Amino acid sequence: MQQAIPYKSLPLPCIDATSHRARSTTTLGHNGRGKDVLNIVSENAVIVLARKGCCMSHVVRRLLLTLGVNPAVHEIDEENEAGILNELGTICKGTENNKMVQLPAVFIGGRLFGGLDKVMATHISGDLISVLKDAGALWL
Repeated sequence: MQQAIPYKSLPLPCIDATSHRARSTTTLGHNGRGKDVLNIVSENAVIVLARKGCCMSHVVRRLLLTLGVNPAVHEIDEENEAGILNELGTICKGTENNKMVQLPAVFIGGRLFGGLDKVMATHISGDLISVLKDAGALWL
């Protein structure tokens, strides 16, 4: 009979010791705890901002992973949600998306692309790959 190999969950060097999530998933804090939202959006080709534990962000992430994109996923705590949504609203003000920002919010190429519905609709129409290529998230 074969013996099972013991599984040990080790924290990754880029994540603090209290979190054992995947490398591309971090918790976004407010009031000096985390990075500035504008910096996070501008540093990543594709980023998903979502509530902590949101199943819709998981769907968006899995769709983008199947296309070959490794999106950064930042989870927002409930107590920080209002402040971060206000900050996202000021970032997106003046663009063609004058509506209120809802979570999960997908930013592609530093601009608000939309939520799960926009990502899915663009994927079904076949335009999502060209949008990701233009943003530099896909090379093929």
